[in-house]
Amino acid sequence: MKFNRSACVILHPTSLPGPDGIGDLGPEAYRWVNFLSESGVTIWQVLPLGPTGYGDSPYQCFSAFAGNPFLISPALLLDEGLLSRTDLADRPQFPVESVDFGPVINWKLTVLNRAVARFGKSAPAKLKAEFITFQQQEAEWLDDFALFMAIKEDLGGGSWGNWPLPLRKREPQALEEFKQAHAAEILNHKLRQFLFYRQWKALKTYANQKGIQIFGDVPIFVAYDSADAWSHPELFFINTKGQPTVIAGVPPDYFSPTGQRWGNPLYRWSIHKKTGYAWWISRMKSALGLFDLIRLDHFRGFAAYWEVPAHLPTAEFGRWVPGPGKQLFTALQKALGELPIIAEDLGRITADVLDIRDSFGFPGMKILQFSFGADSTEPFLPHNYPQNCVAYTGTHDNDTTIGWYLTAPEAERDFCRRYLGRSGEDIAWDMIRAIWSSVAVIAGTPMQDLLSLSGEARMNFPGRPSGNWAWRMPPGCLTDDLKARLKEINFLYRRLPGLVDPPLDD
Repeated sequence: MKFNRSACVILHPTSLPGPDGIGDLGPEAYRWVNFLSESGVTIWQVLPLGPTGYGDSPYQCFSAFAGNPFLISPALLLDEGLLSRTDLADRPQFPVESVDFGPVINWKLTVLNRAVARFGKSAPAKLKAEFITFQQQEAEWLDDFALFMAIKEDLGGGSWGNWPLPLRKREPQALEEFKQAHAAEILNHKLRQFLFYRQWKALKTYANQKGIQIFGDVPIFVAYDSADAWSHPELFFINTKGQPTVIAGVPPDYFSPTGQRWGNPLYRWSIHKKTGYAWWISRMKSALGLFDLIRLDHFRGFAAYWEVPAHLPTAEFGRWVPGPGKQLFTALQKALGELPIIAEDLGRITADVLDIRDSFGFPGMKILQFSFGADSTEPFLPHNYPQNCVAYTGTHDNDTTIGWYLTAPEAERDFCRRYLGRSGEDIAWDMIRAIWSSVAVIAGTPMQDLLSLSGEARMNFPGRPSGNWAWRMPPGCLTDDLKARLKEINFLYRRLPGLVDPPLDD
């Protein structure tokens, strides 16, 4: 895949402003796309868009294919006649600068149930026909997902590993009886997906027309408590009782003496290989329908992954196991054509990881915050970047640049100031300038750094089980001054559309 020199901003849709307690795909998303277009940014990077489960994390979703129904915009449903103004009259007062997930979920479910009821009674015939077509086109994953969610809700929301054995093992009679008894609930979940996909694809079409590419995120692993693991246990190390035998994680390191026990079920890659990697082809085909570019998370796991026995409480006593390597990407490329993949190649990277990445020409990632702890040979320093990389001040997993700077050891802060030739008074934009002026084909930053926000605006603390993903952009941030400043830096470092180099071809 060939990439143009360009600029990228990370902002998950949940972080957009709006009256419903959480950002969504409505008017503020369109306003955001306009801001990017007018400032010369051509890539909008988002986190995974799936329905969130444990800890409200977009990296622990109930499906690798479904969308998050809490991103559906009530304002757009109102415009289409699927809600009335009275349906929104009892909207609670929500915090402006953070997502309070519990009340938000209750409110969004109330609104969605009202829209579903109105859809059944009075939706235009054309819209109902679109819904029928959607169900047919997406049946491969939609039927299992809607059934999974309906069972989960009926049983109080618990993990499928604790369901009654006939439902856990997908015994045909038990599933059929449930479908007969809960047809309305199953249809409700399908309709929510239809509304999500319809709103997202309309937004993506608008963004593309404005010259904006959507840069999505595909985690390597799926959640254990997901429709994917429940409906296809043969693709994972899951035993006959529905329990994982080994799980994903990372080994102990300087930051975590017991490693990180992620809990995701691990793939039976030998089974995937026998199917020609059919599930992965379906997954990536679906992702390419949602995104123009894809960040493939934990890329090193395709070369080798850390396998942890599921019964152990920590990740200390695991082992490295070979992944599918180049065979997977060869199969994906054969089925889907050129792969617009960026490899999340952070962490302990070995030669086999680099070999896979470079064999397919995937850009890797560079994080400027990581670069000031050594000397001028540090690969994360801009003068050491290859052209075929995506460079960031930080990502959703890092502190904001100001938060990092205020808490970094003085030796790192001193090296940072000397390297940038700056006092540190405007550190976020000093580091943005360093990234933008580098040879990296894509330069990116979180919206928090464009706004020079402190650590309170951090999106995620890796390893912290709760209290993440809640930051929202304060209303009124998209000022003409910010737009002009961003457009100027895009102009100065040739990241404006029309001022780019020819596509990278090495």
